[in-house]
Amino acid sequence: MKSPAWHKGRLRPAAWLLAVMLMWAASPVTGADGPYPGTNQVNTRHGFDELVVRLERAIADHKMGLVAQASASRGAAARGVKIPGNAVLMVFRNDYAVRMLEASVPAGIEAPLRLYVTENPDGTASITYRLPSAVFAPYGSGELDRMASELDAVFRKIVHDAAGR
Repeated sequence: MKSPAWHKGRLRPAAWLLAVMLMWAASPVTGADGPYPGTNQVNTRHGFDELVVRLERAIADHKMGLVAQASASRGAAARGVKIPGNAVLMVFRNDYAVRMLEASVPAGIEAPLRLYVTENPDGTASITYRLPSAVFAPYGSGELDRMASELDAVFRKIVHDAAGR
């Protein structure tokens, strides 16, 4: 009788991929803040659709631009598939873009900044976002750090207003 492939220290590619996927799925998520520093999650009492509308309003109220929006759940619904609500709202403003690029052209890949809305099992929704200061910190520019600090305050206000706090 032959020994199983994993016993000999070899896994067939499909078995190896399955094993990795199962380990990944079983891994606990540590903390609510995600894998990057400066990530914040705010749980709200609002439902998903209501929270997206509240965020859109707060973005406009704080004179920022909603550059784009993407939602896998809405795309899935258009195909007749139901998944928990999620949407990414991409936010920035041209005067900040000009300042960002004057400070660091490579930092341009970070704009627009994102707010991520997810539907919770209890029907409420949460907002997850990275502080702009954390997003731009790796570029090591004092001017960029000053701009990002201003944006930290703006993003906190947007999230605070949308969450109804």
